[in-house]
Amino acid sequence: MLFFYKKRLRSLSAIIFLFSASACESIFSPRTGEGTLSVHFEENMSLPSVPLVSLMPEEQRLNSTPAESKVEVQLDTNDFILSVVGSGGASLYYGSFGAAPEKIITSAGTYTISAKSCEFYTPLFSSPQFGDTKTAVVKPGKECSVVLNCEQLNCGVRLKIDPQFLTEYPSGVLFLKSSEGKLMYGYSESRIAYFRPGNVSLVLNDAGKETTLATYKMEAKQILDIKLEINADSHSQVNSGIHIKVDTARIWRSDKIVIGGGGQAEGSGGKGEGKEDALSVSEAKDMIGSTDVWVYGYIVGGDLSSSRCSFETPFSSRTNLVLASKSSCREKDDCISVQLNSGKIRDALNLVDNPSLLGKKIYLKGDIVEAYYGIPGVQAISEYSF
Repeated sequence: MLFFYKKRLRSLSAIIFLFSASACESIFSPRTGEGTLSVHFEENMSLPSVPLVSLMPEEQRLNSTPAESKVEVQLDTNDFILSVVGSGGASLYYGSFGAAPEKIITSAGTYTISAKSCEFYTPLFSSPQFGDTKTAVVKPGKECSVVLNCEQLNCGVRLKIDPQFLTEYPSGVLFLKSSEGKLMYGYSESRIAYFRPGNVSLVLNDAGKETTLATYKMEAKQILDIKLEINADSHSQVNSGIHIKVDTARIWRSDKIVIGGGGQAEGSGGKGEGKEDALSVSEAKDMIGSTDVWVYGYIVGGDLSSSRCSFETPFSSRTNLVLASKSSCREKDDCISVQLNSGKIRDALNLVDNPSLLGKKIYLKGDIVEAYYGIPGVQAISEYSF
């Protein structure tokens, strides 16, 4: 059954590719002023095993059972969905990675390259999505090589429900909700529910009355285990403590919610003190006022003003940068700004003199401020590392 599905997928990808080739001759025929783009995955990359249902069409995933989710297969990058899109939005290639040409000859410009193990738009059980997105600048007469990684792109939540919960709330129904949709989480459910990065809420519907028990700001790669317990003396409070442990492939978090319990929420502490636990872009936005901390992100642009910033070369200002959580980001509000004071750091990092830094991942040590050119920023940079 799996073999038949993969064969159909590859055949469809081949048809898409041949159609694209006939419609866009520049993929194969070099012209004056064009460059070459090649895409491949990192060598010796360890690929995870995923539930078989995660590789099926979305309709089949929606109707999958817990038993079906236990069947796992190892990812094959040849089956990943590869997309190459120009800065103007024109699609240069869309199809399976295995059917893509080794080299694409195309017009000089900026391209967004993404590869995904599956499509993912709405909350689904047992549907981890892996892949990567990179931005590349193709120069005339030059070859641009893009190396993709394989990281989890979505996030997940799993509940562990105290048996007493059913006794205390016999008509209660639990939901996990995001802006893209919601999933009902049955008392006997044990699968991980997957969401796109963003806010995910745990909601209790008891006899038609909805109560939001907790809301979490989830990032890509995070898997949150929530243990839901009951304090039979009172149903008036919800308190939680968050403990974080890091896995080599994913970031695992655990949270304990006691309905009717007491105490205060516990934070992780110490985040950003070293490069190894540097703050992500979204985490930095939540830590305004922190000083002498490490922040990491991708250099996606510069030339900041109060209303805009530039994401394309050439750049004209040496005094600032913008960082984002992904190299493909093109929205100012999703970024943090970086002030480059005069000196060696400005000389090394400004995009006027160093345009090749566009799209590079960087670690910066400095102070997080509420606003620099209209968005949260990092100032007083004392150290940096790639």
